[in-house]
Amino acid sequence: MARTAVVTGATGAIGRAIATGLAQAADMSVVLACRAPVRGQKAAEAIQRQSDNSSIRVEQVDLSVERSVREFARRLESPVDILVNCAAVAPRQRSTTVEGLELQFATNVLGYLWMSLHLRDALRLATLARVVNVASYWAGGLDIADLQFERRPYDNDTAYRQSKQANRMLSTALARLWSDERISVTCCHPGDVHSTLSHSLGFGGSETPEQAARTPLWLALETGGLEQSGRYFEHQRAVECRFSTDREAVQLLFAKCAGFVSNI
Repeated sequence: MARTAVVTGATGAIGRAIATGLAQAADMSVVLACRAPVRGQKAAEAIQRQSDNSSIRVEQVDLSVERSVREFARRLESPVDILVNCAAVAPRQRSTTVEGLELQFATNVLGYLWMSLHLRDALRLATLARVVNVASYWAGGLDIADLQFERRPYDNDTAYRQSKQANRMLSTALARLWSDERISVTCCHPGDVHSTLSHSLGFGGSETPEQAARTPLWLALETGGLEQSGRYFEHQRAVECRFSTDREAVQLLFAKCAGFVSNI
């Protein structure tokens, strides 16, 4: 039976490797949710060549704009079996979206949440759906009272670490919210690669994109993460996440971020 996977950030190093791995799975149709359609089409063509899978299509979606995500979700006509949230930015200067939100918070945090919540009906239509959020071990410093750096001086590394902590906490919140549904939600550290993102943060990487994609793909395709919804993974192994064990903080963060979600 054919399955559908949606991948964000597929024009990036790790995202493209994840999309390629999904495309190589049997009977898989892959949707690349990309902000830049020209780059997205080039990625789709490369993935088709590598996977010998012609069921790859590009949808223009700006993950930093809720309206764009909502319209994308309305365009989908099939169940979504797998959603991999991998898109991320780390601009060196603070900037805002057309909706007035700080760009890194909107893309890295709300983009994941918007995609998950607006695709909820499509995920429900799948036999057993999975949401895989690509987070990082490079996480911490979350200030729930200043999620958009309106009070603190903006620093892209601090903002990135905060966004990855938020990804881990919100994955746990969604898993709890959907505990009675056939939707698993996991998050993971992928791996360290040379990429536009890593260079913006001032570091490189020692792994190939394919190596970095192993854990997200394992969670998306194998059974390992299905019975551990809400957990954080590294190297295909569940790791205790100190951020997600604080239930009060998790719920407070979810409530704050849910305030930026409309029409659910």
